Amino acid sequence: MSFKSTACAATALTLATAFSASADSHSPTITIATVNNGDMIRMQGYTDEFTEASGIAVEWVTLEENVLRQRVTTDITTNGGQFDIMTIGMYETPIWGKNGWLVPLDGLSDSYDVDDLLPAMSGGLSFDGTLFAAPFYGESSMIMYRTDLMEEAGMEMPDEPTWDFIRDAAAAMTDRDNDINGICLRGKAGWGEGGALITAMSNSFGARWFDEDWNAQFDTEAWANTLTFFKDLMDASGPAGYSTNGFNENLSLFQQGKCGMWIDATVAASFVTNPADSTVADSVGFALAPDAGLGKRANWLWAWALAIPAGTQQKDAAMKFIEWATSKDYIELVAENEGWANVPPGARTSLYENPEYQKVPFAQKTLDSILTADPQNPTVDPVPYVGVQFAAIPEFAGIASEVSQEFSAAYAGQQTVEEALAKAQDITTEAMEAAGY
Repeated sequence: MSFKSTACAATALTLATAFSASADSHSPTITIATVNNGDMIRMQGYTDEFTEASGIAVEWVTLEENVLRQRVTTDITTNGGQFDIMTIGMYETPIWGKNGWLVPLDGLSDSYDVDDLLPAMSGGLSFDGTLFAAPFYGESSMIMYRTDLMEEAGMEMPDEPTWDFIRDAAAAMTDRDNDINGICLRGKAGWGEGGALITAMSNSFGARWFDEDWNAQFDTEAWANTLTFFKDLMDASGPAGYSTNGFNENLSLFQQGKCGMWIDATVAASFVTNPADSTVADSVGFALAPDAGLGKRANWLWAWALAIPAGTQQKDAAMKFIEWATSKDYIELVAENEGWANVPPGARTSLYENPEYQKVPFAQKTLDSILTADPQNPTVDPVPYVGVQFAAIPEFAGIASEVSQEFSAAYAGQQTVEEALAKAQDITTEAMEAAGY
């Protein structure tokens, strides 16, 4: 697959100038592990541009999100050396950087302009002031909805809707005879899949993972309200089998016209509005993630970022690739070939200052969503952890993966909400006690 065109000649020349000096007869090869999201697939299509300019060959290992997390975590903790670059996020980066498992990105060139990275992104990908991963794209979450179905339902989406409005609108837009679900949300097990959505949602309902003494909080009314609302909403207005749907499954449903609303990653906006892929591209609107009137919205904060494991034998080549893939020039390359709506969003301040990008219909809502997410104060009541849809402690990924499996089982009707929360409480309490909290 090639995205080359004469339109990108100027950018290609810039890239070639930047990297030709590093090309040599050794032709090093780097191996990159990445997630199978659309922006990452697009980046792979441009790899020939990088190789031609730098002399560095690239091999890709592209994996579903849950599998990617397992593979890179196993590799980094065992110093396996399978990958020269890993696609990781705001949860892993500070922890792995602190442990010395990642190469500090303190050698980026002046032209890269590290100060142009949005503070929300660079801050979440740093430890003790040192950047350990560069954001390929940044995201929060927001509502994407069918403007035509909303109008047919006789309703108007507020800029800042409540969960009660979302429930009512979902019911009004649901049309089972025509295979239209009022709402599509993640129910798939995995701390970064369905776990991310339900945790961000729980923040808006006044729930939290831990109190200030690290005691699990799943035996609270706030969590019962969250999970009950979610299951009732999805049973009434969601697609069949929603307990196994993650980001990509819901994206496909929305693009096929089978969802009235979808609350998910802001990065999806370019895919649902792309007429080449989406049957509803001309009738999509955007709004901030819902709240429950308690002062917190259900929007998360995340970056898919590129990092170099400390065990690599190709540090210099890996650094060159990261500088290329997360640069302003790369954004220009995509814009020239595919339009500004399709560039990697959410990573650079300059992108949101660009008049051309400001014309993109979802640009401002994406930025507003990113800026309103507060990982330092993610919940209504105080918590001892940092992170919006995760708690930035090493134990979280394992605990939350198990908890999300119990939640998905409740969504599927295999157990009650009460049973799922009781198991979540036991899982979390046992793990935290074993870890010495």
